[in-house]
Amino acid sequence: MTVTLNHTIVPAADHTAAARFFATVMGLEQLPPDGAGGHFAPVRVNDQLTLDFMAVDPATTEGHHLAFDVDPETFDAILGRLNDLDVPYGDDPSRPDNRRTEHPLCARGLYFTDASGNLYEVMSPR
Repeated sequence: MTVTLNHTIVPAADHTAAARFFATVMGLEQLPPDGAGGHFAPVRVNDQLTLDFMAVDPATTEGHHLAFDVDPETFDAILGRLNDLDVPYGDDPSRPDNRRTEHPLCARGLYFTDASGNLYEVMSPR
């Protein structure tokens, strides 16, 4: 049997705002609320993976690091949306605001964060 990741939980102080932000930047589909009372704000990443944003106490929110491989065209579109939305990004996880896209593991890559401290990494082979 092939093992694939079906979904993962992404903690956020405001789960609907975090899901909307991520979906907008990445150019993805935000799904209707899910779970008991709509406590998940899901975003479809691809046919196999959904990120389920879940509200957590802001005092205990611990950001996660999520990394994505994308093709060059998708990278350009994400970079364009980050610039259009004036969202800081950078090529270093400790400085995700230097507006650079050099990356030690690929031709182009960047990091950006959301309001809950989740760190998103986007990598492209060229």
